[in-house]
Amino acid sequence: MPLLSAEPAAFPAEPPADTHDPAVTAAHDWAAFSALDEMTDHWARPGWADGSRAYYWMLTFPDDQRLATLVRHCQQDLEPLGLDPVPTDGLHITLARVGKPDTVTSDQLNSLARDAEALLTSAFSVRAMPLAGSRGAVRLSLGPWEPLLRLHHALAEAGAGVGLAPKKPTSAFRPHLSLAYNNRRRPAGPVVEAVSGLRTLPAVELAVSSAQLVELRREGRTYCWDVRKNVPLG
Repeated sequence: MPLLSAEPAAFPAEPPADTHDPAVTAAHDWAAFSALDEMTDHWARPGWADGSRAYYWMLTFPDDQRLATLVRHCQQDLEPLGLDPVPTDGLHITLARVGKPDTVTSDQLNSLARDAEALLTSAFSVRAMPLAGSRGAVRLSLGPWEPLLRLHHALAEAGAGVGLAPKKPTSAFRPHLSLAYNNRRRPAGPVVEAVSGLRTLPAVELAVSSAQLVELRREGRTYCWDVRKNVPLG
């Protein structure tokens, strides 16, 4: 398993000291978020304009009512900030970008899904909570990171085998689950303060038994997707 490494483009840039302990990864997320001076516009992403599409590996939770309840609670308290809330049926953990529909063939997708199924790790669960954030979003910390890192590594290995290696290696992967996107440049202080009041809510346990290969698209200030392959974990 490749070790995590420092990556200036990732958030947090430095990896946590322990990827097995949820308390360590959560504290590490919060330290990075609470140190921010400014938040950036999540939607000002080069090459990802409204209507853009790409294939991604994700974990999705469309039927998890405990997660939806937690997220709605947080979103309602954060509403005065004017963030763009993630619809509860759109909650996801982004794993890895595969490529664009105009460059990835259906044969490659089929081969990728088949090879991934042979490499994927066993089913596992992770805790979502407490709340933290990044430069462009408010998001739930996840823990432990270790099974998510192993999953990412397996997907990256499968992608490399069919010429679709992800741009970001596992060493730069920082697992998280966003619940609201920041839509303008602003001082981070008021957002950090609002988030801090929600950090004592109970965690939600997320069961991960499959990975979804999706065609993701941006529609205005939200993300939608169609699942192309649902790959069970071993």
